[in-house]
Amino acid sequence: MTDFAIIQTGGKQYKVSAGEKLKVEKLEGEAGSEVILDRVLLISQGGKVEIGTPYLAKKVTAKIIQEGRDKKKLIFKYHSKTRLRKRRGHRQTFTEIEIAKI
Repeated sequence: MTDFAIIQTGGKQYKVSAGEKLKVEKLEGEAGSEVILDRVLLISQGGKVEIGTPYLAKKVTAKIIQEGRDKKKLIFKYHSKTRLRKRRGHRQTFTEIEIAKI
């Protein structure tokens, strides 16, 4: 069984394991620097599971790979019979990280 952890960042929860890359909401820091994720909800190591209430005292270390902006998402509002048509776009900023160790 592989070791994994469930972390919380940016209002979302992610299941991560060492060496995994993922995109999360923007974190403070520059490319190449390390960031410590301290909101750990659950850790499973060697078949042993620890559950936090709500968080554990352990931390997950990650390395920032890059920062960027996601693809544009279109928001289109339409009301029939009132000639209301609104078109907006949104690009969310993200940080791509690689989990170093749990």
